[in-house]
Amino acid sequence: MQYQAEREAVCQVGKLLYDRGYVAANDGNISVLAEENRLLITPSGISKGRMTPEMLLVTDLEGHVLEGNRHPTSEGKMHLTVYRHRPEVRAVVHAHPPVSTAFSVCRRGLETPYLAELVAGLGKVPCTSAFAMLSTDEVPESIQPYLAEYNAVLLANHGSLAWGETLWEAFDRVEAVEHTAKILRNVQLLGGGVRLTEEETTRLRSLQGMYRTLREMTK
Repeated sequence: MQYQAEREAVCQVGKLLYDRGYVAANDGNISVLAEENRLLITPSGISKGRMTPEMLLVTDLEGHVLEGNRHPTSEGKMHLTVYRHRPEVRAVVHAHPPVSTAFSVCRRGLETPYLAELVAGLGKVPCTSAFAMLSTDEVPESIQPYLAEYNAVLLANHGSLAWGETLWEAFDRVEAVEHTAKILRNVQLLGGGVRLTEEETTRLRSLQGMYRTLREMTK
């Protein structure tokens, strides 16, 4: 079986998504670009908390199954669209975390500069402008306008989607989106917050390069 280490990592991330309540039942999907033109992707109809390595499928970048006897996730086209538009990306994670998904139902992105970590790290998280019918070309089309500039997006009435140069970076971004949504919900419950100034956000953005270098040093 090819890509044993990558398969085990995908299963580990799936278990974390399930255990932390970011997915329920058979929700969510995960993919990893194992090598050029070879994508490791989760199957349809399987709980992410109960996946085993042999359940995962290998496809090419056109979505054709090369290895595995299950059906790949019906949202595979969404993953492939991310890889086509962001050549440095090596992993994509889609989940339905409760609070960030609630923001997606309200069609509200996480874009107000309230949090230093959001500005300096994850960056703004927009919400797509309209609901895209599941398992259709509407879903990949809906995310295309956001791929070049952002690291994650809320899918209107659907959930969250994040990508990264590693599987763990993509997972961390899903988690950061949900954590940010929880904080912003509490800010709203408290009657509103004080946003960072333009000068402060500019200075925070200037730290992104330093943080990226530090991450590279720990790989």
